[in-house]
Order: sequence, then C-alpha cells, then structure tokens
Amino acid sequence: MTASQPAPTRPPGHGESTMTAAVQDRYGETGDVLHLAQVARPTPGPDEVLLRVHAAGVDRGVWHLMAGVPYAVRLTGLRAPRNPVRGREVAGRVEAVGSGVSTLRVGDEVLGIGNGTFAEFATARAAKLVARPAALPVEQAAVIGVSATTALQAVRDHGRVQAGQTVLVLGASGGVGSFAVQIAKAYGAEVTGVSSTGKLDLVRSLGADHVVDYTQGDVTAAGRRYDVVVDIGGSRSVRTLRRLLTPTGTLVFVGGEGGGRLLGVGRQLRGVLLSPFVRQHLRMFVASENAADLAELTDLITAGTVTPVVDRAFPLAEAGAAVQYMTDGRARGKVVVTV
Repeated sequence: MTASQPAPTRPPGHGESTMTAAVQDRYGETGDVLHLAQVARPTPGPDEVLLRVHAAGVDRGVWHLMAGVPYAVRLTGLRAPRNPVRGREVAGRVEAVGSGVSTLRVGDEVLGIGNGTFAEFATARAAKLVARPAALPVEQAAVIGVSATTALQAVRDHGRVQAGQTVLVLGASGGVGSFAVQIAKAYGAEVTGVSSTGKLDLVRSLGADHVVDYTQGDVTAAGRRYDVVVDIGGSRSVRTLRRLLTPTGTLVFVGGEGGGRLLGVGRQLRGVLLSPFVRQHLRMFVASENAADLAELTDLITAGTVTPVVDRAFPLAEAGAAVQYMTDGRARGKVVVTV
C-alpha cells in the first residue's frame, strides 16, 4: 500500500459487526503480548466518530499500557488493560458520526488521536481530530497526534522557547525528539540535539545546529549551559540536568521514563518539588489533546517547516514487532502500523 492509497477492504467472510485488531489479554513488556483477533467493531458515542483506520502511530504510551508499567497504569485493569486494543495516534477516514458532531462528515480524511487504533476501525472524539492535508501521506499523518503535540507543548508552553535562546533536546532522534528539534528551530532557537552515534545524521538533517553523541561521554562534560533543556524519556538525575541549565533556565520533563516502576514520575516530581526553591524552572506536564494544536502542527507541516520522520511501517499483523522496534531504541523518528 502506498502512502496515498486508502487501506484495503476487509477480507471476505468478516461480519459487519466485527473487525480485526491487535489485542492483548495480559500485560507484558515485549511485543509478543499483542496478537490479532476478531473483536466487536466499536460504535461512536456522543461527540465521537467512527474511523476506518489507514495507519496508526506507535508512541511510548502504547508500551506503557501494553506492559502495565509503571504499575499505576494498572488502575485501568489489574490483569490486562480494560480496552484490549492498543494504539492512539491515527490517520483515517470518517465512517460514521455520533450525535453532537457537526465539524466532521462521513468520508472526511482526518488525523489525530483515537481509541484503540491498532485495528481496522476505531472511535475518536471529534475534538481530537483535524482534516488531513491532501498532500500529507497517511503514514506521516498518523504520527502527529501524540508525539508532535507533546513536542509542541514542551517547546512552546512549558519551555517557552523564544528566538535567540539555546535549547538542548535529550532524545533528539526519537518520536517526540524529532519533532521537538524542528519546532524549537521554527521558534528561532539555537538547537543542540543529543542521540546515539548511528542517529547523529538524522538529528543534523532535522536542522539541529549542534549534535552530541551520548555514547562518547557525559553531555555535561562540555560545560555548556542552555536556556531550555527538553529531557525526553531520560534517566539523568535532576542534579545532572540542572548542571545543563543557565542560572534561570528551564528544564522540561517529557514522558515517564526514569521515574520508577511504581508511579513512573518519581524523578520528575522531585524536580517539580524543588523548583520553587531555586531560580531555575523545573517542569513536568501531561499533554493536552486538542484540535487547535493539531491544526497548528499541520500548518507547520504544510509550510515545510516541520516534517514527520517515519522510520518504518509495519502491517497490523506485526503490531507487536512495531512496538518492540520502538522500545528497543532502534527507531529513527517514528514507527507506524498500517491497516
């Protein structure tokens, strides 16, 4: 399937009330916990639409729900997630419209955030979707919902990046990081991206002014300080990260990695609790899912200022392998599942 083609129709014999989906019936930290199954096709509720999924992005939250780590996520189900279908980022076509939806129509091509998008069909709130630009391939459209929105809010709202500032992106070659580098450049910052040796070329291609290979030594060794540090899925201590900041600089924690297996945000909470007592600003956040930010991102993409980086596309039958590829740290940018 090419990027511009719609997803194929379902195989003959599948009932109209069912669909194929990648599901899990237990928690597990490796991709083999996901398997294909026939499940009930969802029905859109008020303010929701039903989507025919073309492609679904793989974000870190998919792994957290799949693995049940940190353990706090198991509040949605002790032995398995309440919704067995993984995936949230999506590009697809509107198949049905629930009550109260006036902004979308059947047949509209959209992108954004849905529920259980590793499937032939998924529901989504209309307020978390925007029109997909005709020139934007579905694989690229599918990776914007969570990762690009998170990067935008980290840079714009919490880092408050301004033209002329220096910005350090830790984890610059991943899903959120590849967007953060480009968005910080779009805001006029001088950007340094940190990644492994094999991904330095990617970070340079994103527009980073400087690159740092973390495998060749501690990023703090150079002694340089930054106005804003965006720490994506890292494990460096708060003390180490503060040494990377100017005296009044801003540290933005993105994601729950490095924060322990119980709550997932222990390191981040320590930073936030310390923040009122120091001149530096130490922040963590939960991304807001909204159409306004999706629209801003599609404008940046249409203008050529930001380009979604897709490393590999996996078929739905290999959704588990797609998640594993991401968690193994092999992905350069984003990974998608095509349906």
